[in-house]
Amino acid sequence: MTCQTYSLFVLSVIMIYFGGFGNSSILSRLQNDIDQLKVDFNASHSDVADGGPIFTDKLTDWTERNEKRIILSQIVSMYLEMFKNTANPKAHVRHISEELHTLKKSLPDGLKKMKDLMDLAKLQMSDLKIQRKAVNELFSVLQKLAETSASLKRKRSQSQRRCKC
Repeated sequence: MTCQTYSLFVLSVIMIYFGGFGNSSILSRLQNDIDQLKVDFNASHSDVADGGPIFTDKLTDWTERNEKRIILSQIVSMYLEMFKNTANPKAHVRHISEELHTLKKSLPDGLKKMKDLMDLAKLQMSDLKIQRKAVNELFSVLQKLAETSASLKRKRSQSQRRCKC
């Protein structure tokens, strides 16, 4: 895959994954819109390949469906932010934005989840007060973890029973 096709690839993954492409005419029209967008942004410039892709590498690290929905939500938001800052958007930019807004409605609010993760990363675990609070919450956290593990085991055993391999 060339660097010029990364944005199309990410947009295609997002839309196919969430059923945004009801028919192939939308996909072919978006392909044309994205080709025009590439010209607008001079996406064939040699610096596009510097440092590798910005979105597609991130998608490979997220494997579970709900995880992918969170990261895809953030990617869609970033595209929308990019298009919002475009002065005098052309018809193809508006069309892509409309499709992304439609998709965004079906995605979870990944921004809240991302903020929660950032807040956790900022916690000073060497702080005695934080340690006390963490110890106080440890049993509840372990209960949630046990519930999650049990739920996953049930789902796995149910799917094994269904399979008549």
